[in-house]
Amino acid sequence: MRDKGLYNNILNWSKDHPGRLALGMGMVLALLLFWNCLPQPLFEVPYATVLEARNGQLLGAKIAEDGQWRFPIKDEVPQKFEQALLEFEDDAFYYHPGVNPAAIGRAMIQNIEAGKVVSGASTITMQVIRLSRKNQPRTYWEKIKEMILALRLELSYSKEEILALYAAHAPFGGNVVGLEAASWRYFGRPPSQLSWAESATLAVMPNSPALIHPGRNREHLEVKRNRLLKRLMQKGTLDSLTFRLAKAEPLPGKPLDLPQRAPHLLSRLYSGGHRGERIRSTVDISLQKQTEKIVQRHHKLLRQNEIHNAAAVIADVRTGAVKAYIGNTKNPANHHQNKVDVVTAPRSTGSILKPFLYMLMQDEGMLLPDMLVADVPTQISNYTPKNFSKTYAGAVPASEALSRSLNVPAVRLLQDYGVPRLHHYLQQMGMQTLYYPPEHYGLSLILGGAEGTLWDITGMYASTARFMNRYDVRDPQTKQFKSRPLHYIEGKEPTPSNDSFSLNAGAVWSTFEAMLEVYRPDDEINWRQYLSSRKVAWKTGTSYGFRDGWAVGVTPEYVIGVWVGNADGEGRPGLIGNKTAGPILFDLFDMLDETSWFHEPLYAMKEVPVCRKSGHRAGPYCTPVDTVAVPTTGLKTEVCPYHRKVHLDTSQEYRVHSRCMPVSKMKSKEWFVLPPVQEWYYRRNNPSYAMLPPLLEQCEQDVDATVTMELIYPHDASQIYVPKEMDGSKGKTVFEVAHRGSRSTIYWHLDEQYLGKTEAPHQMALSPEPGQHRLTLVDEDGVTLRHNFEILSR
Repeated sequence: MRDKGLYNNILNWSKDHPGRLALGMGMVLALLLFWNCLPQPLFEVPYATVLEARNGQLLGAKIAEDGQWRFPIKDEVPQKFEQALLEFEDDAFYYHPGVNPAAIGRAMIQNIEAGKVVSGASTITMQVIRLSRKNQPRTYWEKIKEMILALRLELSYSKEEILALYAAHAPFGGNVVGLEAASWRYFGRPPSQLSWAESATLAVMPNSPALIHPGRNREHLEVKRNRLLKRLMQKGTLDSLTFRLAKAEPLPGKPLDLPQRAPHLLSRLYSGGHRGERIRSTVDISLQKQTEKIVQRHHKLLRQNEIHNAAAVIADVRTGAVKAYIGNTKNPANHHQNKVDVVTAPRSTGSILKPFLYMLMQDEGMLLPDMLVADVPTQISNYTPKNFSKTYAGAVPASEALSRSLNVPAVRLLQDYGVPRLHHYLQQMGMQTLYYPPEHYGLSLILGGAEGTLWDITGMYASTARFMNRYDVRDPQTKQFKSRPLHYIEGKEPTPSNDSFSLNAGAVWSTFEAMLEVYRPDDEINWRQYLSSRKVAWKTGTSYGFRDGWAVGVTPEYVIGVWVGNADGEGRPGLIGNKTAGPILFDLFDMLDETSWFHEPLYAMKEVPVCRKSGHRAGPYCTPVDTVAVPTTGLKTEVCPYHRKVHLDTSQEYRVHSRCMPVSKMKSKEWFVLPPVQEWYYRRNNPSYAMLPPLLEQCEQDVDATVTMELIYPHDASQIYVPKEMDGSKGKTVFEVAHRGSRSTIYWHLDEQYLGKTEAPHQMALSPEPGQHRLTLVDEDGVTLRHNFEILSR
């Protein structure tokens, strides 16, 4: 009822006062128009993309899309520039509502007396409006619009915000717009570090930027600057000494180039959608400068071997924050694809993934840290891996196979572990470049058959180290491995992956311990002899064809990844990870703060008897035996298969068995025996290896041939492809056999046809016709070994 009465009163009032209603409605409409007259946003202009270090220092900038050096707006205006600007342009700025009536009156009198426009009476607020309404004619009607908009601007923005808008959009000559861009282009430093003379110079420039550009009309610019400095002194802002010193400062010369401390990171931000933004990165500018120097110093040496590109990433293990980012080298002639960001470029991984296989197999209980693994010539289907040295050890501890980066043991281990399983876990650990299914890569996955990025791989090592840092036996959550990629934007830490899997900390610990033994570069070869040396778990990689050299190192505090090569994929002799990327890695570690080492996860380890010779859990015939701490998952591994009880005659010079000698006359002894092929290579490198004594003559019946002889090639192959020679003639396949007897003779037969005999080494080059064949080998004692195979059509 009250609302209805109020409505009737308004209706009756409007009938009695129609003129007042029209006036009121007009005033309301005018207020609405006034309130909505300010454009939103006020400035519709593109800005430069600005990259800052963690402390706010400028790392680099990319010009705005309209070709102007216009930095994004900053909230604060340096005090020196503010005081100089207000003295020059608008000394009543903090007292007027956007329009200064006194200044307008003074300008009108001056213009009438001069007979032309000599003063515009524009306040800073009005100038902000004029800058936002670019290319508008300078008319009285436009001036009135500016006044109205200036009044409206003052109602929504603080004085500080209006000053910031002016400082960000004022013209400073050429394509330089805004105080910050001008400060860097003309003086090479941020506005906060400008002197009084420099601040005064920039304060007077927007008044007529085309006329007083520092590149010309320098006398005019200097006069205006000095006049402003004098006013500041007269006002008491400057003392007389500061005034004289400021007047003596020279004017700036031609515009300077902006800093380019992390150009590839800047380009990555720009292409990633951060255009026109000011990005505060996690980069430490001091580390960035030092890293750049180190990489460039090595680059000068590397390019003598036509190796032209290198990249490096340093990150904090605990947070994943990038501290230094070198996407590529700076080449003198600006070529060799130095603009490519190699940090994100997929490259063949070489051996850099081997530690993850070693770690995962221990976690699965398939491997102990020093368990012997086979290192013999190997052919799996049509794949024949080779060690870098082209030599074989026969059998080698798994930790040594990792530290020496032996290819054959790695491939054989992957065959046992399974390519699909490794493929799956590599993806869960953060490798984003496995675009194809496991069968596409096959066993070559562990030797560089897949491509990875320095970014992903460095992040994978960081996540593994972070897992060790976080591990706490009291907290089950810390037993779950979750990958988290590296990041470079301050305050935007990526969340850990949703995928996780249980991981034994002991497996990680023993992997890092094995990585300590990777052969260091020449300058670091004797690192253990110095107390000051730091422990670094590191691994190198070299891709096929010497195209990529990798080195990744990790401590509880830092992870460093280095890549060296040619961005166009050209291989070079000597482009080996240990020799090219390794020295850079350790020079980078040397510049970092002191680092620690990981705590041994005692509750994830267990002391067990381990055979000293084989590294397996000790069996009943193992001797000597050591008590060693191994991952608790290692209890699943088999006991030593290489130690067995051997029966000897009374002279202990011959082996015997119960079918040829009474048990009462036999002597028993524990013996370390490797399979024939492994033994063939192992004994060359281990003179202490004791071969089995020969069988007593009457005990040689019913001997298993595989105990005495074993094919080295083809070991498992049932299908063999023999290519033609360069001249078109038939090619040959070299068959090779290992025999326990160092002076044995082997008689060769192919399809029941005698071919000849061999004495060590037992090799024979054959060229069978396509089809099925049988190779028969007989030694002088009558021990026979047969192998069926097929020669594929040429």
